[in-house]
Amino acid sequence: MIENFKKYLENERKSINTIDSYIFDLTEYFNWFETSFNMKLTILHIQNIIDYKKYLSNVKRNNAKSINRKLNTLKKFNEYLISINFMNGIIITSKIMIKLNPEYAAPTKVTNDEVKQFLQVILETGDLRNYALVTLLCYTGLRISEALDIKLDDFNLESRECIIRSGKGDKQRIVIFNSKVITAINEYLKIREKYTTANTSSFLFLSKRTKKLDRTAVNKIFNKYSIKITPHQLRHFFCTNALENNLGIHEVAYLAGHSNIHTTLLYTNPDKEKIKNKLENL
Repeated sequence: MIENFKKYLENERKSINTIDSYIFDLTEYFNWFETSFNMKLTILHIQNIIDYKKYLSNVKRNNAKSINRKLNTLKKFNEYLISINFMNGIIITSKIMIKLNPEYAAPTKVTNDEVKQFLQVILETGDLRNYALVTLLCYTGLRISEALDIKLDDFNLESRECIIRSGKGDKQRIVIFNSKVITAINEYLKIREKYTTANTSSFLFLSKRTKKLDRTAVNKIFNKYSIKITPHQLRHFFCTNALENNLGIHEVAYLAGHSNIHTTLLYTNPDKEKIKNKLENL
């Protein structure tokens, strides 16, 4: 049943990370059910879901956000069971979710000085590909998957535009390159032809052995030079930095590919450390 649910998610073109998260949460529920009732799960019952919610809160001590994510997984599984005529209706609605106060502090965890220092460290390694990638992430807010999917015919350095064809939810958008990004990519393109796969790959960022740089290799690069900065943190940094430099909320939402404007609004909130410092001064 879980394997068929996975195929259902794949057909909906969910990302690998999203599918893995759904399968992990659903497997956890299956295990809880079998341990609790000594039988295999065959269908969803709201009474069981309520008991599971209490178990996650009182026994597992999960926080509200984590519990809601797991309940949302079961809601998605509920939809799947309806699609194969195994259930007649949705039994898991928003009413069962735990109400959360809106996140107040901005999600950005790195400062402008930390990012500048990180960029300089990468620059001084002499690796122009890595420097171009990090600069791109800093000043466009691209998801790492989007950056690695860029092909040579997706961007024009003269017009300073790049089309993102593989955005979240298969949404395309145009991002703008500033002069820092243009300079970094230009310098990298001068040595890109030295990569063994340069003549056979259309991707901008190449690996030394394959036709495309992958996420695992990028994570190793970041981990080597920083214990704090990640590709996703640079995305947060971009959103905060852009808003602080007078780009409009709707402009940042479009550039970052946010499907909900409320996601962008989070970046207008103060940093948690700033809140803590202010409280100390009371």
